[in-house]
Amino acid sequence: QAYPHDPDAFTQGLFFHEGFLYESTGLRGRSTVRKVEIETGRVLQAVQLPDEVFGEGIARWGDRLIAISWQEQTAFVLDLKTFKLWRKFNYPGEGWGITQNERELVMSDGTPELRFLDPLSFKETRRLRVTADGRPVAMLNELEWVDGEIWANVWQSDRIARINPKTGIVTAWIDLTGLLAMRRGSEDVLNGIAYDAG
Repeated sequence: QAYPHDPDAFTQGLFFHEGFLYESTGLRGRSTVRKVEIETGRVLQAVQLPDEVFGEGIARWGDRLIAISWQEQTAFVLDLKTFKLWRKFNYPGEGWGITQNERELVMSDGTPELRFLDPLSFKETRRLRVTADGRPVAMLNELEWVDGEIWANVWQSDRIARINPKTGIVTAWIDLTGLLAMRRGSEDVLNGIAYDAG
């Protein structure tokens, strides 16, 4: 099923919560976090990130929303209801995608390694190398935790990797070939996974 969506939104991350779609968008000077009515595509609430920030993935943690940035090494922790800034934290390297497994945050940075972070201190606790057929899988982008697996967009590909969170092995691929038939440019890629368990 298809839903209307702002064609100018440079989507980076998505998640569902209480019937609404939460979306982060990228590009410097245009990065936002939004609450969207899925049926109409109407933006119900939005906050713009600082102009120098290129927004990337988002994840919910309790009553907070965590929005990461690409190269600025900064994450913004927002109140889920008001979108008011609660705090910021820094991390080394790039930020591409983020999700959570109810115990930890899981972050990607475009490499074959996923970082696991403590949700309170935001300190890295471990890393997981992702492989398929014995080879590392790079360009891991936005993430979603789905039924005990990590699902990851692979940048510049039409596939989603289903990753075993204990071994890092890709157990299956979701092939979305043809979904981007209406793309407008080379920067239009699959990005953002929102799983609705309901």
